[in-house]
Amino acid sequence: MTGGGPAGRYVLAIDLGTSSLKAGLVSLAGQVAWTTGAAISTRLLPGGGAEQDAGQWWQLILDAAKAALRSGTAGPGQIAAVSVTGQWASTVPVAADGRPTGPCILWMDTRGAPYARQRFGGPVSGYSPRVLLTWVRKTGGAPSTSGADPIGHMLHLDRDRPEIARAARWYLEPVDYVTMRFTGTAAASPASMTAAWLTDNRDPGRLSYDPGLVRLAGVDPARLPPLRPTASVIGTVAGGVAAELGLGPGVAVVAGTPDLHSAAAGAGTLDGGRCHLAISTTSWISLPAGRKKTDAIRQIATVPGVLPGSYLVANNHETAGACLQWLRDRLLAAGGGPAPGFGELTELAATAPPGSGGVLFTPWLAGERSPVDDRNARAGFHNLSLDTGRAALVRAVLEGVAYNNRWLHEAVERFAGRRLDPVRVFGGGAQSGLWCQIHADVMDRTIERLADPVHANLRGAAILAGLALGELDPAGAAALVPAGTVFRPDPARRACNDRLYAEFPRLYKSQKRMFARLSRPPRGAV
Repeated sequence: MTGGGPAGRYVLAIDLGTSSLKAGLVSLAGQVAWTTGAAISTRLLPGGGAEQDAGQWWQLILDAAKAALRSGTAGPGQIAAVSVTGQWASTVPVAADGRPTGPCILWMDTRGAPYARQRFGGPVSGYSPRVLLTWVRKTGGAPSTSGADPIGHMLHLDRDRPEIARAARWYLEPVDYVTMRFTGTAAASPASMTAAWLTDNRDPGRLSYDPGLVRLAGVDPARLPPLRPTASVIGTVAGGVAAELGLGPGVAVVAGTPDLHSAAAGAGTLDGGRCHLAISTTSWISLPAGRKKTDAIRQIATVPGVLPGSYLVANNHETAGACLQWLRDRLLAAGGGPAPGFGELTELAATAPPGSGGVLFTPWLAGERSPVDDRNARAGFHNLSLDTGRAALVRAVLEGVAYNNRWLHEAVERFAGRRLDPVRVFGGGAQSGLWCQIHADVMDRTIERLADPVHANLRGAAILAGLALGELDPAGAAALVPAGTVFRPDPARRACNDRLYAEFPRLYKSQKRMFARLSRPPRGAV
């Protein structure tokens, strides 16, 4: 660690999630001193559309920053940097001044699928063999033929929303959009552009898009933001923004990072081979890796990491904590009654026996990415009876998410070539001790829940700022994040969990053709 007084200097950390915004003041020593939050709404549209209002994000961020400075936690002169993390694989079209020319196209939006399939679709796992080989050899992955990624979004905007595309100077990831609003500078990093698969990741330090991949994707290279190193300083807070917020001069703004990267820092798993599991709106399992590698069948790959020359394992479940929210809002609170709190739901689930009376929930409410890539997969309750009650349904959702994470964890262990135990856990879902214990029992792994698990990404964003400013080194960064509560698997529940889990992947295999059939519009539909 270099520099003086990191505990007395703070980062304005922004975590722009899919369903909520979190903002906080976090010291360069990794202490979360103050936080606030706000809900973010999503518009789901016909034809697979999913959009958010990026202008509303910015207003929420300004309001949060003003509240932070009014809180008295830190004076303007103590704010060393702004660091943004959050959702990725989404696209914000912006004008030259950084203002949106249209809505953010979310990571779950599939309206670009026809154009993606036209460009690189084919018979090998949905891809043209030549195109897939070229992409995987250079990047470790490839844009999805489902259209649910930046390439699909750009193709959709160019073909279907020409008025938005003509007005756009840049197509930015959400974290890069927010960074531009703070600085006035359009920039991205190999980390923030991961989901576009347009950089040659054989050299993670290369700061350029690959011209051949850009041509294969069919996107306009002039709208791709210039690349800067991950965990570097993009600039300082622009004068007008600083004046509006009451910030002092020269506050650094760090390159935005996906939540995957801030989580690695905030979970203390940037190095040392430790893995982390997110139980947030979505879910993933990641750890550092030393080389570019791909499992195309299970949709697991390494992507450019935070540290120079490093990689992180990347994968994703589309819905995790979102399943519990769906159960609460769409089923249990149906009819206009008050929605129970999440604490109430987990208390109710605790009254049901492990195994939920044999009820299985498959949590594919928005399709699946890893360890199978199937946009058509859908969720379901299985093995219900007349005796099934609310408690069993809630517990089945908690267990179903854990079964899905076990399915992914087994694939990640094969990918890594070793047992991954313990597993560090964070996210909103990790606040529930019951859900953490269910994961320990279902996965048969020791679960280490981080202290203050809901703010791991804010902590990580601040740690990344410390690295960018030279206030921290990687070893010092890891030491800032000790493990919190530990949950160990209960051997008495192993037989029950294994019996139910054995049916879990079989349910997908037996239903995948049905998912595909039902995803097609009926004949004669208009």
